[in-house]
Amino acid sequence: MIRIGIYGYGNLGRGIENAIGQNPDMTLTAVFTRRDPASLTLHTPNVPVCRADAVLEYIGKIDVMILCGGSATDLPTQTPMLARHFCVVDSFDTHANIPAHFARVDEAAKESGHTALISAGWDPGMFSLNRLYAAAVLPEGRDYTFWGKGVSQGHSDAIRRIDGVLDAKQYTVPVERALEAVRSGAEPELTTREKHTRECFVVAEEGADLARIEREIKEMPNYFADYDTTVNFISMEELRRDHSGIPHGGFVIRTGKTGADREHSHVIEYRLQLDSNPEFTASVILSFARAVARFHSEGRVGCKTVFDVPPAYLSAKSYEELISSML
Repeated sequence: MIRIGIYGYGNLGRGIENAIGQNPDMTLTAVFTRRDPASLTLHTPNVPVCRADAVLEYIGKIDVMILCGGSATDLPTQTPMLARHFCVVDSFDTHANIPAHFARVDEAAKESGHTALISAGWDPGMFSLNRLYAAAVLPEGRDYTFWGKGVSQGHSDAIRRIDGVLDAKQYTVPVERALEAVRSGAEPELTTREKHTRECFVVAEEGADLARIEREIKEMPNYFADYDTTVNFISMEELRRDHSGIPHGGFVIRTGKTGADREHSHVIEYRLQLDSNPEFTASVILSFARAVARFHSEGRVGCKTVFDVPPAYLSAKSYEELISSML
């Protein structure tokens, strides 16, 4: 039985707790939070909720610690810190900073003899694997990644920080004509603006300057300035009624040519359509936590990524079962 710890308990932490019940070889040992432990009520009975600073009391009692902090702010510090004491998995998703994060976690894990796996989720994670597989199969080709339609939690938070905004949800939406052009095998050159649009649903304070808020959203660098963005002002009641979920999804598409004269075109497409982004991400993370436990039992320490994990290590089934039922 793989003993799981959860460090941080927001939407992703709740997803991890719920998904553990679907994995017969895992059990939840403890949850660690920077909030008041008494404020959290778990669905799993008899599992202690502890202060984050009590985590070292569980050395030797947890096989894999899953980190559920914010990727951009928490994980760069938390993952290497905890990798010195536990085997860990995180969902770090700032693509440009993954190499530096890997190096820090690898150093900490190797020094302590632990196994760590970073950037587990669906992008990076499942999408990364599909990009690799497709590029290996079609070495002469092009990759395209589309996200949505789904809620971007980071972009929604950015809108909430604008003066005069009470709450907001932002959806990333693929441009259908761009998707169809890619699926046709035409291998188009697409700009950021041509691939996605952004839809914002904003609850503003009474008397707020709506024109200013809309302008600040549309001109916000690194978030909205490079996209065609629609801003809709709605009531709090409408937001809670119509936009309370956290759906997401997307597509990874590889187009390529084969044949002596490159006369044959091929399209590989992988699609996700998710009712709950954090619930699905939690399920992905737990499968890689299983792989981390197996790596550590074999003495394979240091930092790993999804590229290092044999597919059979993700499953609770035996190798013989996999060959007979899935091959």
